Amino acid sequence: MKIMNIPITQSREWHKLQQDLKEESFLEEGNNYHYLAIKKSTPVGNYLYLPYGPIVGDKQGIKPSYNSLIKLAKRTNSLFIRIEPQSLDYINDLPIKPIKSTDLNPKETWVLDLKGTEEDLKNKLPSRLLRYYRNAEKNGITVTKSRNADDIKYLIELQNALAKEKGINTFSEEYLKTEAKQDFATIYRAKYQNPDTNREEVVAAGLVFDDKTTRYNLQGAQNDTGRKLHATGILTIQLILDAKEKGLKIFDFWGIAPDNAPKDHPWKGFTAFKKTFAGYERQYAGTYDIVINKPKYYLYNVLRKINRLLRRG
Repeated sequence: MKIMNIPITQSREWHKLQQDLKEESFLEEGNNYHYLAIKKSTPVGNYLYLPYGPIVGDKQGIKPSYNSLIKLAKRTNSLFIRIEPQSLDYINDLPIKPIKSTDLNPKETWVLDLKGTEEDLKNKLPSRLLRYYRNAEKNGITVTKSRNADDIKYLIELQNALAKEKGINTFSEEYLKTEAKQDFATIYRAKYQNPDTNREEVVAAGLVFDDKTTRYNLQGAQNDTGRKLHATGILTIQLILDAKEKGLKIFDFWGIAPDNAPKDHPWKGFTAFKKTFAGYERQYAGTYDIVINKPKYYLYNVLRKINRLLRRG
C-alpha cells in the first residue's frame, strides 16, 4: 500500500535537509509503512528521532514498521527510539513510554482550511487584521517574498533581538540558513517606510515551508515597531492568501498551547493570536520512547534532569 499524507518532517525533502545539516538520517519505505529516522548523539549514546513519524497505512503496517525500527536501532547502537506518531489508534499495543515534558514537535496545532473561494477564505480571517492588511500600503507597509537564502538574515536579526529580550532559545544561524536554502522554503518580510526618518526597515519576517498540500508557518518574529503596526497579522494574511493562490489546501500555524496550559505558558500569546483565525485544532499523539538499552536510557534521563536543574539555577 502506498502511504499518503506524509508530513513534511517525514518526507524525502526533510531527509535532504538533514543531509545538508550533516545529520545522519535513514529514510525507510516498506510494506504499508514509511519513516524518516534521524540519529541524535548524547554523552551517553545515540538515539533515533522520528519527527511526526512513523507513518503507517493501517494496522497491518505496525509490526513491520516496528521490526524495521528495532533493527535500525541495533545497527546504529541506539539506546532508544523517540517517535511522534500521527495517532495512537494503531500502536497502543507497542512497548512505548510516554514523554510528556519533552515533546519536540507540538502535540497541538491550529489549522486553517484553504478550500473554497478566496471570498470564503477571507470570511475566515479576523476582520480587524483584514482591515490592517487592506490599509497596509497606505500606512507604509509592504510585504515581499523571496527564495534567496541570504534574506534569512532579516529573520535571524529579529529572532536574536527577541531571544535577548525574552530570554528564550532560537535555532542557530547555520540551521536557519540551511533551511532557507531548501526548495520547500520561502522567506517573507514586512517592510515599513518610516515617514519620520524616511528610511525603510524590516519590522517582521517569517519562514514558511510548503509541501504538496500544506503551508507550514514555522518561523517568525517582529520588533517593537512591527508590534505597533500589527505587522505579524498583515504578514500572516499574506502568507495565507499566497498559499491559497498556490493551490494549497491547508495552512498550518504550527503549534498552540493546550487548553489547560498555565497562564505563563510560552505559547499562550501566540495561541490567542492563531485562534483569531477561523480554523480548527489538530491533535497528534505526542512523544513516546521505545527503549532498547534500559540501564543507559535511565542514565540518560537522570543526566537530562540534572542538566535542566543546573540551567534553572
